[in-house]
Amino acid sequence: MADKARLTREQIAGRAARELPDGAYVHLGWGIPNLIADHLPPGISVYFHSENGILGMGRRAKAGEEDYDLVDAMKVPVTLAPGASFFHQADAHLMTRGGHVDVAVLGGFQVSEKGDLANWKVPGARGSGGIGGAMDIAAGAKVLIVCMEHTTKEGAPKIVQRCTYPLTGLACVDVIVTDLAVIDVTAKGLVLREAAPGWSKKEIQEQTGATLL
Repeated sequence: MADKARLTREQIAGRAARELPDGAYVHLGWGIPNLIADHLPPGISVYFHSENGILGMGRRAKAGEEDYDLVDAMKVPVTLAPGASFFHQADAHLMTRGGHVDVAVLGGFQVSEKGDLANWKVPGARGSGGIGGAMDIAAGAKVLIVCMEHTTKEGAPKIVQRCTYPLTGLACVDVIVTDLAVIDVTAKGLVLREAAPGWSKKEIQEQTGATLL
């Protein structure tokens, strides 16, 4: 199934954007989550939070709009929504740690069937950094969505029975959005809510290291 079409990173971000409730304060993490502001559905107002000190972050800046004093956590120039505010990075982390963010969207390396998240270090990989603020974000958000590819580049499942990478948080993930599926983490297990176009439940299960209900 390596040749079957999967959702692109932009499409994953677009699908995750549809999970955000109107009026929510939403933290966007590195990677795919940082694409979400460009895909917000019409008529939905969301206040995007960035760990580098912005509340009211808008879409990414287009050519000619760049202001390098206005960047997201990945140092990519962004725009601002009306009423946006700026503050110290420490205050940004106090917001996430203190439970003031309705939804956080983070990337992931592994998610377990119990909703454990590993997203900061791949053992043996070059360039792996520190955990940063991910632990606080995962613990403090009222709802945590993880956006990631369903498998590694080598084809290994990233949704597993038990995480083997260093953990970011325990039982913290509520929804997983991948290039193959939307999956809810529930008390009964992982529930396959939606399949990517052209993919069956059986095919998605074969790409998953834990049982899907």
